[in-house]
Amino acid sequence: MSNLLASEPSAYLRSAAHQPVHWHPWGEAAFQRARAEDKPVLLDIGAVWCHWCHVMDGESYEDPEVAGLLNREFVCVKVDRDERPDVDARYQRAVQALTGQGGWPLTAFLTPAGEVFFGGTYFPPEDNHYGRPGFISVLKQVAELYRRDRARVSKSATAIRQQVTESLDEAKAGQVTAAILDEAAGQMARLFDIRYGGFGTAPKFPHPAGCDFLLARWHDTREGWMREVVEKSLTGMARGGIRDHVGGGFHRYSVDERWIVPHFEKMSYDNSELLRAYLNGYAAGGTPLFREVAQGIVTWVLETLSDHAHGAFYTSQDADVEFGDDGDYWTWTPDELRAALNDEKAFQVIRRVYDVEVPGEMQHDHEKNVLWWKQDPADAAEWQVLREALGRLKAARGRRKSPYVDTTPYVNWNAMMAAAFLQAGAVLDRPECNTLALKVLSRIWAEAWDDARGMAHVIGRPEPQGLLDDNVQAAAAFLDAYEATGDAAWLTRALAVAHHCGRVHWDEATGGFFDVARDRSGAAYLATPAKPIQDAPTPSANGVAALVLARLAAITDDREWRRLLDRQLATFAGAAAQLALYGATLLRAIDWALNPGTRIEVAGRRGEGPACAMHLLALQTYRPRKVVIRKTAAQPAATVCVGTTCSLPVATADDLRKLLI
Repeated sequence: MSNLLASEPSAYLRSAAHQPVHWHPWGEAAFQRARAEDKPVLLDIGAVWCHWCHVMDGESYEDPEVAGLLNREFVCVKVDRDERPDVDARYQRAVQALTGQGGWPLTAFLTPAGEVFFGGTYFPPEDNHYGRPGFISVLKQVAELYRRDRARVSKSATAIRQQVTESLDEAKAGQVTAAILDEAAGQMARLFDIRYGGFGTAPKFPHPAGCDFLLARWHDTREGWMREVVEKSLTGMARGGIRDHVGGGFHRYSVDERWIVPHFEKMSYDNSELLRAYLNGYAAGGTPLFREVAQGIVTWVLETLSDHAHGAFYTSQDADVEFGDDGDYWTWTPDELRAALNDEKAFQVIRRVYDVEVPGEMQHDHEKNVLWWKQDPADAAEWQVLREALGRLKAARGRRKSPYVDTTPYVNWNAMMAAAFLQAGAVLDRPECNTLALKVLSRIWAEAWDDARGMAHVIGRPEPQGLLDDNVQAAAAFLDAYEATGDAAWLTRALAVAHHCGRVHWDEATGGFFDVARDRSGAAYLATPAKPIQDAPTPSANGVAALVLARLAAITDDREWRRLLDRQLATFAGAAAQLALYGATLLRAIDWALNPGTRIEVAGRRGEGPACAMHLLALQTYRPRKVVIRKTAAQPAATVCVGTTCSLPVATADDLRKLLI
């Protein structure tokens, strides 16, 4: 039997097409074969950007001995978690129930019915001193267990299934009160790392939704600690090696608490959320560093993660060029720096500012350094040297073979980046961001939307479909496009998507939205209903849905949207304070429901003139719970309403600015 992955659309699956393992893609055919041959299923879930997935591929799945054992004893299924987040979400919960942790690669052993009875994440090829069992040992033991002790397999599968079923429904009813916001903010404060910024300890992930929530709380309460948490977190990441100081953008997370050594993959969804956090931080406080960081994210996306011709944002850039290099593309030895700069003064400035020493930070090569901002240049002349040197380093790195970029245009992540680019177009005054964002959103509507089925998951491809996240992220981005352009067509599209979600995802009995359409079925756990509310790591679809409902209520004044918002929030309010940092998207929606919003209406002629200037100012100004309405009229006029109190009309940007201070 041959490997069946060569014709799959997923880059991750195609990258395994040469392996000697008889891989199946996810689908009923694999489970039919498992039933016919009475074999357990090995399920491997990973992604093309995932470093440890490549490690396990190289160590185990490309090894003929391992492949022979797998092909004899198992039916093997490989899944791209970006392509099938619904599959990943469910099997992650199963392995978490077993081991207490998840992640990628996810390695699960299933019955022919798709029920998990054993699993883990990365397994080394042989038993090691960290206590991880070797993969060959695991495979032999699992195969023996399945052959010899079906009762134990069945008991384990039943127990795990029960935990998965319970954990997938994250709804917990409660009363929506201001105390939820206070308690959640307090929980975040306790997680805050006062030394280095961010939340928790190593490994340390960005939490942009948490920063946005606390920034909004600071705007309302003016409690200084909230602004300090946000600014120290954004500054810590900006100075750390998690930020790509040469090319712009952020790596996925830091392995240390100081933000210095990252896992080097760069994700579209991380960078879209971080772009918005830095734009909000800059708009609220005017910190020049935050503007610089936002500009860097935009530059990297435009250069590396964009299809300008067709209108799409790509998915990710890999950490490594090839198996075993461990971020060599992104890091520098002193000799590499000296050769790239060809200027001793520039070399010394870069070396001091970015802490380039021997040994460096990378364990596999003690001369390799992650660039992180240790100290400022000494004077204006050194600043100029630094700027020019970074340009030369970027050119030198551009001559290296670069890590793979996954060009798949996923609807949810394209919508997120388009929304961030619309905000960047205003705050950074970069119209090219708006142009690309609107092109992407137009393509989503033309090539991913179906009146009966809703949004597809990939632009231009009908399957998979029926995922809540694609629908609500698209609706949110359409609302951003409506505010940015004043074109009513975008509001009409957002309403169409919201109504669709109400028809096929909404649970009328107990509230909340299911993550997949009710009419969609699938093998094993896919039929299990799920109502996710945790941000893990992308904003939860139910949290985004709540924000869409809040914004629709504010924009349209239709009480039905407010009724649905109140029901949605009551469905999850019991979990909100407890989730805190991991429920920040839901908390932002609760904030919308409890506190007065700002509605800025700008009327006037289209094109350059006073109305255009006021519209741009309205979009640039930081206000939590803000909506901007652009109308066409003969004379320029703008009003600002906070809650139920409205200003008199003003006719110039200067006068509008006074109202927004």
